[in-house]
Amino acid sequence: MNAAQALPSTFGPVIGNALLCRSQLDNKYFHSWLSTVLGPSYKHEGGAFWFKGEAGLWGKQVQDIMVSDDSNPMVFIAAVVDSKPEELEEAIHAAVGIRHKTADMSQYPLRVSNPGSVIAYHKGKSKIYCARYKPLPPGRQF
Repeated sequence: MNAAQALPSTFGPVIGNALLCRSQLDNKYFHSWLSTVLGPSYKHEGGAFWFKGEAGLWGKQVQDIMVSDDSNPMVFIAAVVDSKPEELEEAIHAAVGIRHKTADMSQYPLRVSNPGSVIAYHKGKSKIYCARYKPLPPGRQF
């Protein structure tokens, strides 16, 4: 995405809802959508395609968005946000009413919402993600 190109108005609802586990996760869909909106991923590392763009969610600056590739048993979407986890949690709660509660009393606790999204510490910033196991292929059962 070049600097003059504005993000579509659907960026917040599409990516924000996915990060909050409020929509179906389909890594092929999100890879295609982000490629269209932000251009090609700038790296492929750690089982994910990494995208960069000037984007904001819940009043916070998004630095990177990651979408899983097919090498992982999980399907996920994640974002690195330039905000401390407690500030991001407050911003999400104020914007959409979802709370992320601390999962433990460690120095860097994970914060988890009822729908399943997670906010974690990431190098002084936040990483928010939603991850689900891949569904079984049609016709396959346990």
